[in-house]
Amino acid sequence: MDIVILAVLIVLAGFAAVATFFVLRPRGRGAEAERLREEMIRMSESFAASQRDMEERLKTEQRTLGEKLHERETALSKTLAEGLQDSTKKTLETMGKVEARLAVIDKAQSNIAELSSQVVSLQDILSNKQARGAFGEIQLNDLVRQILPPSAYSFQATLGNGKRADCLLQLPNPPGAIVIDAKFPLESYHALQNAADGVAKKAAERAFRDAMNVHIKAISERYILPGETADAALMFLPSEAVYAELHGNFPGVVEESYRARVFIVSPTTLWATLNTVRAILKDVRMKEQAGLIQKEVHILLGDVVRLDDRVGKMQRHFDQAGEDMRQIRISTDKVGKRAERIESVQLADDEKVEVSTEISEDSGPAAIPLPLGRGSED
Repeated sequence: MDIVILAVLIVLAGFAAVATFFVLRPRGRGAEAERLREEMIRMSESFAASQRDMEERLKTEQRTLGEKLHERETALSKTLAEGLQDSTKKTLETMGKVEARLAVIDKAQSNIAELSSQVVSLQDILSNKQARGAFGEIQLNDLVRQILPPSAYSFQATLGNGKRADCLLQLPNPPGAIVIDAKFPLESYHALQNAADGVAKKAAERAFRDAMNVHIKAISERYILPGETADAALMFLPSEAVYAELHGNFPGVVEESYRARVFIVSPTTLWATLNTVRAILKDVRMKEQAGLIQKEVHILLGDVVRLDDRVGKMQRHFDQAGEDMRQIRISTDKVGKRAERIESVQLADDEKVEVSTEISEDSGPAAIPLPLGRGSED
């Protein structure tokens, strides 16, 4: 379009220069002036025609250029719209992921805060002897309830010596009821862990060893009762770390517990022990049920023997009744045959008929002289 406009401007400038030349020339003769005037008219008409043609071409070029610009604008708008839509979608997805991650972070922070409060609460529990005992009992109770049936245990059971057991496992004899104690001298363990130097650590180890031996002896004296409980008891440690420390660095304490028949258990080993107890109880129940089944089978066998005896008696009765029916049938057959013979008797003359008639009017049938042979006595 710029080239076309430049050409138009050049043509216009040329026509303007020619017109100026003819106007500024000195005036000549009339014929020449007329010729020049006509030439100017032709040039004006030619210029007008060229101008019109140029305007048409300019309009066409402008229209074509407008259409192309409109198409390019439409395509550019569509591309921009699609790009903006895609960018908006990706931005929204990114924002959603960011919000989800922020929610996870917020939840993690709340969990951390809650865990921190629980750790502080746990420290408070472990620093208080009574609360620590309650904490150990709660953990013990949860483990026992998860594994054993309610009939296999009792909490805070009072023994014959008046002592109260944290948990009493109701096992059949042998071995008998087993006591589980949930208390533990944790202060000595903390003192051992917080020892600053070698001297303090030696003293803490000695104090921890003495405290453990005293507690083991107390459990043995309180909860191992001949004739009432088993000849062993369990000491429950609610911490795997304490259990590992005890078995790793204090083998003498562990051996002393074996001698006192007080077995030390952690949550993991107690879980295994309780599963063993459950298997024992299941085996005992199976044996009890087997005994009941055997007893019922023995009773059933006695009933079957009596039933067989009664069936035999009934069979003999049926056999006797069948024999009686057979004898009765024989007698009825003989009676029938005898009646037939009586009916077939031929009387000799009318006198006998009259006699027979007279006799029939009497009550005694023995007076009838019948020519019968001797029959069976049946």
